[in-house]
Amino acid sequence: MLIISLALATLVLIFAAVFFPFLTLEIQGFRSSSSLLDIAFSFSDGVLRVLVLLMLALVLAIPAVRASLLIYVLTPLVFDRAPARFSAPAFRFAQNMKPWAMAEVFAIGCAIALVKITDLAQVSLGQAFWMFTVLVALVVIQDRFLCSWSVWNALTQTRKS
Repeated sequence: MLIISLALATLVLIFAAVFFPFLTLEIQGFRSSSSLLDIAFSFSDGVLRVLVLLMLALVLAIPAVRASLLIYVLTPLVFDRAPARFSAPAFRFAQNMKPWAMAEVFAIGCAIALVKITDLAQVSLGQAFWMFTVLVALVVIQDRFLCSWSVWNALTQTRKS
């Protein structure tokens, strides 16, 4: 049940972090707030469009899809029901996506960039930054507590019965 709760919280935080302000910069009286989408789409010209799509996929979409798949696979198992249809391929896909969900890499990159930019402007961290920080912690906790062997065992036991 803990993994399902963490996955649901992850989905809520991903959705919220996209729309709330991520950071606010103030330079010489000019103030600008940006959400993750604003930041991503500010670089969407020309060749950088591919980079924007990759960033959105690796930082937001893949963790959201992975959390959704974990909810799909684990919910019936937690309530002692037969696994949902295609649970085994869904869980395999979720496990294969794990190395590609790079929210924590994004968070480290943002922290480094924010340290560097504080010399140039006054930086205020927005709600989305803190949501994203909690999101990274939840994903790490979820990965720590998820026992793949137990899930595979439950999926194969119900298939044999």
